Amino acid sequence: MKYFRWFLKLLIIGILSGAVIIFAGYFYYSKNLPDVTRLKDVRLQTPMQVLSSEGELIATFGEYRRLPLKYEDIPPVVINAIIATEDSRFYEHFGIDPIGILRAMYIGLKNHKFSQGGSTITQQVAKNFFLTPERSVGRKIREIILAIRMEKELSKEEIIALYLNMINFGSRAYGIGSAAYTFYGKQAKDLTLSEAALLAGLPNAPSAYNPISYPEKALSRRNWVLHRMLNQQFITQEQYDEAISEPLNVGYYVPKIAFSAPYVAEMARQFMYDKFGDSAYTDGYKVYTTISKNNQIAANNAMHEQIINYDMRHGYRGPEKTLWQPAEKAWNNTEIAAALTNYSCYQEICPAVVTESNTEQAKAILNDGKTVTINFDGVKWARPFISDNQQGALPTTVSSVIKTGQLIWVKQQNDIWMLSQIPVINGAIVSIDPENGAIKALIGGFDYNISKFNRATQAIRQIGSTIKPFIYSAALDKGLTLATVINDAPIMRSNAGSEVWRPKNSPAIYAGPLRLRIGLSMSKNVMMVRTLRAIGVDYAAKYLERFGFPHDNISRNESLALGSASFTPLQVARAYSVIANGGYLITPYLINKIEYSEGDLIYQHQPEIACKDCLIESSYKNENAETANLDNVEKVAQSNEQEEPEQEKLRAEDNMLLPRADIPFRQLINPDGTVNVDKTTISKQDEPTYAPHVISNEVAFLIKDALKSTVWGDRDNQWRGTASRSRSLGRHDIGGKTGTTNLSKDVWFAGFAPHLMTTVWLGFDDHRRELGRARQNIYNDKAPTTGEAGGNLANPIWNNYMQQILKDVPEESEIKPASIISVLIDKKTGLLAPQPNSHSIPEYFIEGTEPTKYATKEVGTKVTDEQGVTSELF
Repeated sequence: MKYFRWFLKLLIIGILSGAVIIFAGYFYYSKNLPDVTRLKDVRLQTPMQVLSSEGELIATFGEYRRLPLKYEDIPPVVINAIIATEDSRFYEHFGIDPIGILRAMYIGLKNHKFSQGGSTITQQVAKNFFLTPERSVGRKIREIILAIRMEKELSKEEIIALYLNMINFGSRAYGIGSAAYTFYGKQAKDLTLSEAALLAGLPNAPSAYNPISYPEKALSRRNWVLHRMLNQQFITQEQYDEAISEPLNVGYYVPKIAFSAPYVAEMARQFMYDKFGDSAYTDGYKVYTTISKNNQIAANNAMHEQIINYDMRHGYRGPEKTLWQPAEKAWNNTEIAAALTNYSCYQEICPAVVTESNTEQAKAILNDGKTVTINFDGVKWARPFISDNQQGALPTTVSSVIKTGQLIWVKQQNDIWMLSQIPVINGAIVSIDPENGAIKALIGGFDYNISKFNRATQAIRQIGSTIKPFIYSAALDKGLTLATVINDAPIMRSNAGSEVWRPKNSPAIYAGPLRLRIGLSMSKNVMMVRTLRAIGVDYAAKYLERFGFPHDNISRNESLALGSASFTPLQVARAYSVIANGGYLITPYLINKIEYSEGDLIYQHQPEIACKDCLIESSYKNENAETANLDNVEKVAQSNEQEEPEQEKLRAEDNMLLPRADIPFRQLINPDGTVNVDKTTISKQDEPTYAPHVISNEVAFLIKDALKSTVWGDRDNQWRGTASRSRSLGRHDIGGKTGTTNLSKDVWFAGFAPHLMTTVWLGFDDHRRELGRARQNIYNDKAPTTGEAGGNLANPIWNNYMQQILKDVPEESEIKPASIISVLIDKKTGLLAPQPNSHSIPEYFIEGTEPTKYATKEVGTKVTDEQGVTSELF
């Protein structure tokens, strides 16, 4: 009894001591533990998605592939497979499994290290969300404490959903939603028993059981999971027998990009990173852009086709590299494959190594190991490139172009393998809605993987004749009209001690006095210079700023008339939108709305719109109307010192960023940096915000109508505009302007169509290179060479793009302002026509600026004026 009493005392002391130790340990390890209730609103690391305006996927950004699912969206077969595999007593325990813990402790003491955790699903959730992966007693105790707390605060359904959305299944797939798509290309709800069992076996060792890398191990693991499910009575023997007999049937599926828009995706990524930092890649944002799938695909096709055509016209520049000479020992397939690993395909143009070549055909190995045959039809275009302005003769055999041992570029076209090359020329397209600034399509270069430089927003290039509509707008606001006659004659200016300046037309053809409309449509340079002199360089330069052109980029000398100023394609598109929308300076934007991962709207863009339907009396009164009918346009310069009409002040947006830098994200971010997804915080506007009115509706209407003449020219076909190629569209509601800089280093076309304004630019990144000359018909040695210009290089891209976009869009009539009147004028003089005849034509005028004098009529050698007085010409 004595020993029994001592034993009892020791037992009580041990129990009490153990309790004290447990409580002390609890209080010690529970200090500073996180609040598990945060898991109710946990933010799983989910990639950012960039989407089109229709919701089509453009790009994803983020290390983790995850498609979070709600508990009710996870099929029972997946839940049962995970429970059978990871935690068979999940629904019975209170967060920890004592048997599992004792087993892990025994193995740890036996092996002198803790290699097994004995963790429940709840413990694994606690560890992954709150703790480090270290294996120690202290971390294990914290894990247990957190697991018990979680069981008190969260339901079993919430815990299992967290687990299945969190765990790593391998191949960058996190969560069951992403794993189902990555390995089977389907949604989790469509998984079969066999598929669910395979996925349930992966989290234990994602790399070791990867079904793509190690299919045999994955199959064995899947069968073990099915066996566990049978033992736990989750499935019947019949289901087990059927599932275990199925093959793996796995693949590797990545999120399917609906269409290519890499420069758009990068703009969206940079914008999101600037606003949210690294969390932009993990918080599951859905960024809806303004890009239209149809517009972007059409732009891609148009730009790609023309760049390839240009590159072929200017000749073959030779192989990428020569691996061995024909007389040397040929490389084997292993050596060839190693060499090709350093090259990738660009826009369906792929690297290949020539292994055989003769007069009629050549054989080449692609980077995927496939051997292709190139016949003469695939090389007959390949004139040798001599310079940008000169190409050699057409080839006569295959072996004269490509030889054994050369690393070349090829592409498949109409089932024929053709010799190709990576273009050096680049281009940009910006297509926007002129009424609100939404960017519908954007291309920043031939291939984003070759060059990430975004030429649409970053390339500052000389604008050439594309500037003329803006200077003529200034002239109309100064008092000229579309009927004002300006002399199309050579100009020479020579100042003492300075070089003689002789601006020339291109081509150098001069027609004498012409109306302003004709001068704009035919892009007469000397007429533009005379107009600039008439209104004053300073006046014109300041006027250009109304269109959003940056002050520092505007040259302030007479070369401004010929387009010496430099702007980005985006700035040009924005400026032309002012003409297209009736005089309003809209702000282009790319981000339409942003949603949080669960679909909560956290930002909706509110664009400034062109108020075309507003009944606003124009504040741009023409104070120089009395000069509009002067016989000598130079007299207009007398009014240069007059103050220009009061204008609405514009925002300082010289260095425009997209989207606008002043987007009110401060309403979306809490003081602690977290995102506020309460929909009530979204900035809403009951009334629309209108863009600044920068030129009058009347001036915008006149210039827009004149730009239609660049397409259709004179109704009697007595002259053609520089954009006459656009007649192929068969529409009279389109217009635009070509632009070609000195030596054809930059070519442009900017044009409008219903609800769309599109700018196209092409050139070399090397400013020293000119676009040169080439035969437009590359297969005809007798065809003349033609200089590359805006009309034959940029305009066809615009036409191709618009042909696809306007296919089902009805033609629209222009609504003219009430103060615009139509007057019959004489074609030659621009004065009033006495009567309709072949020498007269209707012309638009701002009311009060129309001519007041009649044109004289010639009879033999006599001329009769409007009062009937006749005099001899000689």
